[in-house]
Amino acid sequence: MKKQRIAIFASGNGSNAVRLVNYFNNHKSIEVGVVLTNNKNAGVIERVKSVGIETIIIDNKKAGQGEVLVDLMEMNNIHFIVLGGYLRKIPDALISAFEDKIINIHPALLPKYGGKGMYGIHVHQAVKEAGDQNTGITIHIVNQNYDEGRILEQYKTAVSQSDDALDIQRKVQQLEHKWFPIEVEKYIKDIKI
Repeated sequence: MKKQRIAIFASGNGSNAVRLVNYFNNHKSIEVGVVLTNNKNAGVIERVKSVGIETIIIDNKKAGQGEVLVDLMEMNNIHFIVLGGYLRKIPDALISAFEDKIINIHPALLPKYGGKGMYGIHVHQAVKEAGDQNTGITIHIVNQNYDEGRILEQYKTAVSQSDDALDIQRKVQQLEHKWFPIEVEKYIKDIKI
């Protein structure tokens, strides 16, 4: 059976990228082909190098050029793209070439706290300031608008009054690490290529 190859896009430390790499290591039908980053100092580079995954490092100019990204994905025989903390808008050309095949995770329950500038600790701070009693993660398909694609799944966690933004972030990351690989696997297995 031919394996479905994933490219993981990440801009930072890469905890979700590493979790995905480990989850799909020796998987019978899905494999991580490459990790792409737009940050030459991203922690994800060292973290995935230790497990033998090739890393592609691009600058922000190339990150905005959809045709360049499409070519990179085709050269690496990629079938799906998974965004694990990738902080660049996905160009329309890449979205068109990988329609319904780009999966993102967002650290809030969309449609709340989505959109430009809503990532990482900024999201958790907004949840804290709003006094929300729940937050969570949203796993969704990427479209042309930030955080507006079709939702695949959401998972919740409670927020207590004593939680600060870092406490909220830790709770959300636990959900990410547990559920993101499972939902990616489920979605890819359900898609018939």
